[in-house]
Amino acid sequence: MRKGTAGLLPEPSGAQDDLSAFRDYLSCHNLAENTIHVYLYAIRQFCTLFPSLNASSLQLYKLYLLEHYKPQTVNLRIRAVNCYLEYLGITDIRLSMIRMQQKTYLDRIISEADYEYLKACLQRDGEHLYYFAVRYMGATGMRVGELIQLATIDVYRGYKDLFSKDNKSRRIYIPSCLRDSTMRWLAREERPEGDVFLNRFGNRITPAGIRGQLKKFAVRYGMDATVIYPHSFRHRFAKSFIEHGGDIAMLSDLLGHESIETTRIYLRRSSSEQARLVNEIVDW
Repeated sequence: MRKGTAGLLPEPSGAQDDLSAFRDYLSCHNLAENTIHVYLYAIRQFCTLFPSLNASSLQLYKLYLLEHYKPQTVNLRIRAVNCYLEYLGITDIRLSMIRMQQKTYLDRIISEADYEYLKACLQRDGEHLYYFAVRYMGATGMRVGELIQLATIDVYRGYKDLFSKDNKSRRIYIPSCLRDSTMRWLAREERPEGDVFLNRFGNRITPAGIRGQLKKFAVRYGMDATVIYPHSFRHRFAKSFIEHGGDIAMLSDLLGHESIETTRIYLRRSSSEQARLVNEIVDW
């Protein structure tokens, strides 16, 4: 970690060197590759907009973010800046996060009926890679970045251990029915070892590749594209787990949430469910 105080940023070439070192810093702290990409983008954006790093320029950057982005994106960029300040050893400046009003409903989650329909279509059309990708996210609660790390050895033993940036461990369990069907698929593919999810070139598939293909399937099968994205299936897992009587504390552990309060959102109904219930109940 570099020690310093708020002052002038390096010239562009030096900034590139500094960002390379910042990338190494993030990697050493076990941040996901997608998070690293987002953090580096935020710092590059700041450097492009402002020639110096000080309390004033940081506040101006925050205002710029508020004018151009949604609250979630603003807070993500703010986290990136604060992490960069920590990397530089600057302790006297921090940007505060913006408060977001929490929704009283949960939307953009694929329904159980559509989830089953999508799986059936993929299986019918021989899209085995994406059939299993969708099924794994919906049956285990895996994030897409975790899904692509799945190896055949994990399937054979029925679980995968993951480690967070603060070295906390989390175990993802693979239901026996999913494990058995995956093993049969891998046997047909003659792939006894290595990564489970490979692209047509035989390399590990990327999250972007999965997202893009899911959008194409939404169009092909006449489905709502706004709910056909990787995290939607993680949400589906959580909702189904609760609806089938699962314990919310256990769900929080399975999802890897730091606080059970984060998991409580799955106790809420979607806005369409709320509207339906109001229409059924209110007749006065």
